[in-house]
Formats: sequence, C-alpha cells, structure tokens
Amino acid sequence: MTSPFFFRLIAAVALLQAGTACFRNTPRQEAAMAGSSREPQVLGHAGSGFFTPLSPFNPWPPSSLGGILHALQLGADGVEVDVQLSQDSVPMLYHDVRLDNISTGTGCVSQYPAAQLVQLRYRGGRPYDWFQQERPITLDTLLVRLRRRPTLPVLHIDLHERDHCAAPGHEYDRVPALARQLARRFRSWPPERLLILSMEVNTLRQLRALLPQATLGLEITADDFDSHLRTAITEKVQAVVLDADKVTPAQAAQARAAGLQVVVFGGRSTGDIKRLLECRPDAIEVDNVGRLRAILKNRRS
Repeated sequence: MTSPFFFRLIAAVALLQAGTACFRNTPRQEAAMAGSSREPQVLGHAGSGFFTPLSPFNPWPPSSLGGILHALQLGADGVEVDVQLSQDSVPMLYHDVRLDNISTGTGCVSQYPAAQLVQLRYRGGRPYDWFQQERPITLDTLLVRLRRRPTLPVLHIDLHERDHCAAPGHEYDRVPALARQLARRFRSWPPERLLILSMEVNTLRQLRALLPQATLGLEITADDFDSHLRTAITEKVQAVVLDADKVTPAQAAQARAAGLQVVVFGGRSTGDIKRLLECRPDAIEVDNVGRLRAILKNRRS
C-alpha cells in the first residue's frame, strides 16, 4: 500500500510546478470536465441549493424541479441532484434522510411507492411555502425535461443509497437494485455529461460493472483525506467530490496530481466562492449560481 508520505510528496511537487495551490497535468482528463486552466463547470447544488432567507432568498426545496430549472435559467452548465430508491424501485429525487424533514410525508422514501411520493408536497415553512408549491419528482421526469433543452445539461447524480428506515444490518440491501435502475437510464447518456457519485465503494463497484462508460466519483467528506484519496485511486474512479467547508488547495492539487477530476460542492457567499476558485476545481456544485457566474464574468473582463 502506498504510504501517506508518497501522497504528501505528490502534493508538494504539484505546488512547486504550478506556482499555485492546485494544478492539472493529466492529459486523460482533458476530454472530460473543464480543466483547471479554464473556468470550472458551474452546477447548481441540489438545483438552486437549499432553503435560505437571503443572499439570495431561495424558496426552492433541494433537488426540486423548480429549483433545478431556476439554476439552469441563471446560467448553470448543469445540476447536481440527490437520488434515492422508492419502495417499488423507482429512482426519486429527494435530498433528506426522512420525508418529515422537508415534506408532508413521514418515514423514508424507501417505504412508499413512487406514485405516493409524487403526491407529497415539499414543506419549508414561512416564508418559503408562500413562493413554492413543489412536489418530489422521479428521476425519469427530470431526464425527460433535460432532453427537451437545446443543449443537454451536465448532470451529477448524488446517490443516497443508505436506507435509514431499514432493519439494522440491511441498510444497503437495495444497492444492487439502485445500480440496475441507473444503468438502464444512463446507458445512452453522453458520458461527458454525467457524473455519478457516492460515498460507498460497493456502490461504485456495482456501477462500474453495469455502466462501465460512466464517470464515477467518490465523495470525500471525512477528515482522513489521504486514506480516501488512496481508495479513489485504488477503485479507479475518475473524480473526487470534496466538501467546500473542508477542501484545501493542497488537497485539490494532490487529487489532480493523481489524475483525478476535482469537484467541490457548496459555497454561497462571495468570499466562499472565491476561496473555492483558488483551488481551480474542474466543477463547482454551488449554492449560489448567480453569484458564481457574476464572479467568473468579472474575472474575464
């Protein structure tokens, strides 16, 4: 097994060669997402982000159709959405662990068929519900809408495969079904317009077997970055997805030096977004599409 010192050495070399925090020198990644020397792809995080009272006011529930369309209207290259499996094995767009959190339902997505889930309403409380009347949708509904657009948006699929309402020891029993459902839907989807990401190695392995052409990403939110980077390299995924609140320039450089695409998620304020841009990621799943677009425009002028 490669030692942590080896990865620290890679990061140090990257910093010296680039003269900056992050760099890119792996030709096999150039045909995929935008390179570090170019502007990052702009993706709406869970559509337009999450319920927020200001900066800007956002009434759209995460991964709702309204929020997704709003992000695209603001100029996003695509969107990141959260996918869970319904009781009847239909991929649903829903972010939270429980329905109680942000909808009129109770329990988990896994406990209801899709036909019931799409009848629920999102619930954010006042003032959000004065402006939104969204319902959960299936992944199929989203794909139909995206295919109608003149240019097919980039799509990041964040898998929420752990079933928190399952019996202990059975939380991941339905991962094979989820992988099969995704493979059926994305076999003909342009691979350069798709990233499927997960925190679970077993999920990524099953997707690799069923959908070998897909771009896969390992989400890293834990503190042990070196260990998870080794896992990403061992599992031969194409990308790592890093939390905006934790990512450092050195980590991004380290991942890129290992030949991986770097995706970061989060960022709402001007300061946070500028900090993320210093890492020169390949893509930013941002909570504030309009602000990121404005910053990029100002940098070009």
